[in-house]
Amino acid sequence: MFELFKAIGLGLMVLLPLVNPLTTVALFLSLSKNMTAAERNQQARLASVYVFAIMMVAFYAGTLVMNTFGISIPGLRIAGGLIVSFIGFRMLFPAQTDDDSGIAESKAREMHKHKSTNIAFVPLAMPSTAGPGTIAMIISWVSTVNEDVYFSPWVTALAPVLVFLTISVVVWIALRSSGAIMHVVGASGIEAISRLMGFLLVCMGVQFVINGVLEIIADYHA
Repeated sequence: MFELFKAIGLGLMVLLPLVNPLTTVALFLSLSKNMTAAERNQQARLASVYVFAIMMVAFYAGTLVMNTFGISIPGLRIAGGLIVSFIGFRMLFPAQTDDDSGIAESKAREMHKHKSTNIAFVPLAMPSTAGPGTIAMIISWVSTVNEDVYFSPWVTALAPVLVFLTISVVVWIALRSSGAIMHVVGASGIEAISRLMGFLLVCMGVQFVINGVLEIIADYHA
């Protein structure tokens, strides 16, 4: 049992800094400002489920899927960087509202007719939480686990599932608490967080792309 807790602790120490639930909470606050409490809770629940599913697929089938479709880790980083940058630009430069009251009311009625946007998978689960860095770390973790002789076979089989489940629960708790944070911060605070997160997401996306390009160059020279 001590081996199991040790393996879970090591896994959380490696993955939690990459997952960074606080960043996901800030992003969730800015994207869910027009949602009701029930809709935010639903998105939080779905996001945690998606995070667990993405990590499980990355651990048990990530290498197979990437080899099947010819996807490389640098390609994954560049694609994730482009997605993050696109979302960041939309948050940093939101669409201008129309000053005409009749058009505004018409748009409001139109929005009420449609369901709220699903943000649980993109961008909350991927690439904000289980992004390219997390997926790359999990895929590289597979070979380490297979070659590890410090833990019993049942520990190496059970520990990843418990690590991913723990991270998903942490993400769910963090997102569920965002409602209280939203009431404290207020509309102006959410707007400021949205602009700040947009800028940070653009920077993160550009850095993802740079890292992917540098890895391609390094592989080419090697």
